[in-house]
Amino acid sequence: MLAALWRRAHRPADATRVYYVGNAFISLFWVLSTTLNIVYQVTVVDLSAFQLVVVGTVLEATCFLFEIPTGIVADLYSRRLSIIIGVLLMGAGFTLQGAVPTFWAVLSAQVVWGIGYTFTSGAWEAWITDEVGEDSVQPVFTREQQIDLAATFVGTAAAGLLGLVNVRLPIVLGGIAVMLAAVGLALRMPEENFHRTPREERETFAHMARSFKEGLATARTRPVVRSFLLISLFVGLASEAFDRLWTARILDDFQLPSLFGSREPALWFTIFALISAALSLAVSLVVNRWAERAVRNPHPNRLLAVLILVQMVGVVGLALLGNLWIALAAMWLRAAAQKLAYPVQAAWLNRNVDSASRATVLSMNSQADAIGQVVGGPPLGALGSRSGIPVALVTSAFVLAPAAAVYARLKPTKTPTDSVPIS
Repeated sequence: MLAALWRRAHRPADATRVYYVGNAFISLFWVLSTTLNIVYQVTVVDLSAFQLVVVGTVLEATCFLFEIPTGIVADLYSRRLSIIIGVLLMGAGFTLQGAVPTFWAVLSAQVVWGIGYTFTSGAWEAWITDEVGEDSVQPVFTREQQIDLAATFVGTAAAGLLGLVNVRLPIVLGGIAVMLAAVGLALRMPEENFHRTPREERETFAHMARSFKEGLATARTRPVVRSFLLISLFVGLASEAFDRLWTARILDDFQLPSLFGSREPALWFTIFALISAALSLAVSLVVNRWAERAVRNPHPNRLLAVLILVQMVGVVGLALLGNLWIALAAMWLRAAAQKLAYPVQAAWLNRNVDSASRATVLSMNSQADAIGQVVGGPPLGALGSRSGIPVALVTSAFVLAPAAAVYARLKPTKTPTDSVPIS
C-alpha cells in the first residue's frame, strides 16, 4: 500500500526545472539559516572566542574527512539519492543548531550538516550534466548562478526580518524548509541517465592518493602551482579566526545604533551583509572596468600581493579601530579585496596547470586551505579567549603576511620546451 502511494506521488519533473527550483529554494533557506548563525552563537548560546573557532574547525574537518566516502554514493549508487540524503541532513543540522542553544548541540549540528554538504558537493553538477548532456549544461550552470544570487539576497533580507522576532527563528525555519525541500526532490527529481562510474574512475581514497602524487609532481615543476599551495595554506591558517570572530568583535566592543527605535543585532547584521555584498560587487565592476590591464596581467603577482596587504589592513582596522562605522569599513575593504582577488588567482593558477592534472591541482589547493583552517583556527581562538578578540584578529592578519611575500617574490617562469612565459 505504501509502495503504491509512493509511486502515485512520485512524478518526476523536467530535470532543468528541478535544478533551477531546487537550488533556488535550497539557496534561499540556506541563507535564511546561516545569515545570523554566528550572531545566535554569540548572543544566545554565549560561545567564547575559542568555542566559536572550534565550531568552525569541526565543520571544516567534517567536510574534509567525508568528501570522499560520500562521493562514492554519488558515483556508485545514485546522484539523486546522494543529493536527497545531503539536503535532508543539512536541514536537520540547521534545525538542531537553532532548536537546542548549547555548545554541544551547535557542535553536533556542524557534523550533521557538514556530512550533508559533502553528499551534495559535486553531485548536483554531475546529476544535471548526466540529465541534459555535456554540450547543453553550460547555460544551465550560468542561469542557476544568477538564480542563486537572487535567492541569496532574498534569504538575507528574510533572515533579518525573522531575526527581529527571535534570532533562532530563521535558523530553525530555514532548517525545516530545507528538509521539506528534500521531500520535494524525492517526489519530483528525475534520474534517467545515470550510469555507475567505472571502478577506475571512482573517487576513492586510493584514487585520492594517486591524485595527490600527480599534484605534487606538477607542483615540483611549476613554481606558480607550488607557491599557490603555500599561499592557500597561509590563507587558511588566518581565515578561520576572522570568519568566526568578527561578529563577536562587533557585538562585544560596540553599541549598535538605533534604527526605527531598534538596536537588534539581527537587523543590523543583515544590513551589514547586504552592504558588504553590494560594495564587493561595485568594487569588482569598477576595478575590472578601469584597471583591466592590471587584472588581466598574465603574471599578476604584484596586484595579488597588494590585495593581500589590503586584506591585512582591513583585519587590523577591524581589530583596533574604535569607531563602529570605520571598523566596519575596514572589514568591507577586506571583503572587497578578497572578492577582487579570487578570479585573478583562479585564472592565473589555471593557466599554469595542464588539463590532465587541473582537477587534481585545484582540489589540492582547496585542501591546503582547509588544512590551514583546521590547524590555525583553534590556537587563534584560544588566543582570543585568553587575550581578547582584537589580539587574535591582529595575529591572524600577520599570519597572512607570508602569503603577500610569496606573491611578491614569484617570478615569471618558462616551460622547458617553450620560451613563452606561462605564469
